Amino acid sequence: MTSAGPTAEGVAGLPDWAKRPANLENALAGELVQRIVRGQYPPGSAMPSEPALCESYSVSRTVVREAVKMLQEKGLVQVRRGSGTVVNSELVWNMLDELVLTAIITEDSGLVVLDDLVVTRRILESDMAHVAARYADEDVIKQLEQLVAAMDALVDDPAAYAVQDRAFHDTIMRTSGNRIARAVVRALESQVVNTARYMGEVRRDLCIASNQGHRNVYLRIAAHDPEGAAEAMFAHITDAWVVRRGGSGEPDRLLR
Repeated sequence: MTSAGPTAEGVAGLPDWAKRPANLENALAGELVQRIVRGQYPPGSAMPSEPALCESYSVSRTVVREAVKMLQEKGLVQVRRGSGTVVNSELVWNMLDELVLTAIITEDSGLVVLDDLVVTRRILESDMAHVAARYADEDVIKQLEQLVAAMDALVDDPAAYAVQDRAFHDTIMRTSGNRIARAVVRALESQVVNTARYMGEVRRDLCIASNQGHRNVYLRIAAHDPEGAAEAMFAHITDAWVVRRGGSGEPDRLLR
């Protein structure tokens, strides 16, 4: 067994990849993604050889090759003739990939990645609110009004409130017609929507404050005020995250 491989922990302590899941390729790829993100295989370093990985993880060469292929597709490694499999710089990792983003967020003790995620979401959603204010018809405006009213009635039920919250934002994104921006926001949110560090503390007063932000966005869209809608969305996403984030002050990236 190589030093990079798993340690013997007994059956009860085996890591997930070693419990012989139905799809060994995916399980091994997930394990290797975590090791790369944690820095056990740092950028520029060579991954263990194919035979070493086979021995360490008790899998076939086919499983190893498929797992390494997945790492390539995620931008994590490059297979070089004569040099083996080399870990790429973080700059070329696919940050929208589910396994990659989840692993990075797990290791993100300083909330740097979550800050960047919020900034990205804020940029895209502010622009989509700007466009939605120009194109929203009476049906869309009515939907937003109803969603805001529904959230007012759900401030004591955080789970139900969150469903309507997502519906509010998605209505605006769909109205903008920007399918790419909507897909990016939805992909990012799907990775963190159940993450405690992203969702933060849930309280009645926080739901009330959050819905005031929704109401401001709705009113600007209803008034067909693109600049006002964009500013209201920018403020809403920023303020909501600063409260959920906790700590002291706003990081510089949130002030831009």
